[in-house]
Amino acid sequence: MQDAVVRPLAELDSEALQNILPELPLWVKCPDYERVDWLNKFLLDMWPYLDKAICSIIRTTAQPIFKEYIGKYGIEAIEFEHLTLGTLPPTLHGLKVFDTNQNDLVLEPAVRWAGNPNITLVLKLKSLAVTVQLLDLQVFAAPRISLKPLVPTFPCFANIVVSLMERPHVDFGLRILGGDVMSIPGLYRFVQETIKKQVASMYLWPQTLEIPVLDPSTVVVKKPVGLLHVKVVRAMKLMKADIIGTSDPYVKLSLSGEDLPAVKKTSIKKHNLNPVWNENFRLIVKDPGSQLLQLHVYDWDKVGGHDTLGMQVVPLKTLTPQETKQLTLDLLKSTDASDPRDKKQRGRIMVELTLVPFKEDSSISGRLDQINGSRKGSGKGSELVDNDDDPFNGSGLLSVTVQSAEDVDGESHNNPYATLLFRGERKRTKMIRKTRDPRWNEEFQFMIDQPPLREKIRIEVLSKRTGFSFRSRESLGYVEVNLDDVVYNGRINEKYHLINSKNGVVHVEIQWDRV
Repeated sequence: MQDAVVRPLAELDSEALQNILPELPLWVKCPDYERVDWLNKFLLDMWPYLDKAICSIIRTTAQPIFKEYIGKYGIEAIEFEHLTLGTLPPTLHGLKVFDTNQNDLVLEPAVRWAGNPNITLVLKLKSLAVTVQLLDLQVFAAPRISLKPLVPTFPCFANIVVSLMERPHVDFGLRILGGDVMSIPGLYRFVQETIKKQVASMYLWPQTLEIPVLDPSTVVVKKPVGLLHVKVVRAMKLMKADIIGTSDPYVKLSLSGEDLPAVKKTSIKKHNLNPVWNENFRLIVKDPGSQLLQLHVYDWDKVGGHDTLGMQVVPLKTLTPQETKQLTLDLLKSTDASDPRDKKQRGRIMVELTLVPFKEDSSISGRLDQINGSRKGSGKGSELVDNDDDPFNGSGLLSVTVQSAEDVDGESHNNPYATLLFRGERKRTKMIRKTRDPRWNEEFQFMIDQPPLREKIRIEVLSKRTGFSFRSRESLGYVEVNLDDVVYNGRINEKYHLINSKNGVVHVEIQWDRV
């Protein structure tokens, strides 16, 4: 046997180049495609098991389809006689990974499969059995695969979304009753073009195939949907926490659920068993169908823990949106109705509650479109809508999610965290040790009375030494984000280059929801 002759591409003539270029993998022709030999080795080793698993899915999926044809056209039964995808797995000739600002991972593999499947289908008719065999299958495709959204539950994504970026190449033989029907003049091209058109109509971009992986109700992070306005009016006939004297009551308010802001507190009313507060609070609502307003009345003590005077809860599902409801509630020891300690009179608390959902389109551009549309439909002399619909007025919630940073480099240490400064209020993420590419994915909220037009939010990345040092903290860069685009569009999701940083970038998502 002679050794193969290896020649540089530059020495080949044009005809030889044209013959070999289609066979070159994409990672050779396109520098943005990665070589994935390791993944092909993985597919080769796993293919016997994947073959059985995929064939099992095919059988399960095909059974209901076959049943629809039983009794029609004289068909008595349709069965798989043989079903195997063969010994040759698909191969990836390159893999492209897209960098997006969204909460997803986008892959684009170049897939080629020249397999040796043995798929034989038997159609049992009244007088004979017809055998249909698929052979010599070849599939060349360039799918785009999106894993989204990314979630903190294994396998760390909730859905697989697949679309084809170009029409796939599909080639196969079809043998019926021992004869190759693809040899019939004109049939081969007709069948191939029909398959391409059918596949393209279903999955060619922007059409997609969505495969659910996890139950969305268990993994989707719930976003704020509105605000709960709470007015703590007064309390009546509270208990004496001490044997001598009265109580110094105050109220803590919170909503049930995870990842919610800190508890709100009223002022302390000294020596008063019938305190009057008339204090207003706003709480962020994420799920009005399941969340509870929790009210806890405490007796303030200068030394030691504060004694509990009573508590009560209000399910938000009992409230009508935009309608103020005044409630006078009996204070309990706990939410357990069978607790004998609840028979003791603990006083009452009066509150006023208003559930205010966010506007469906909180952006100024969207509201102006609605206003212009209503003007056109109302005639020439229409006036501007009232103040409740004025997009330049009204309170709302500014949500800021600090996703991550890249290439942040400190002179003395790299333990980065991020701080946010808006209208004098400062918030910060957790610190991540020994990294230049931290991922925080932390959300912060600012409740404000007017849209933040012509305002900026300052986001700074800092590093803090974990041990003792004269230079315990240093700035890794900052950016000031103009919020006009957020208000006009409702949401931005961008990466910003950090000022005073060589290559540092911070990824931030900001959303404005108006009530």
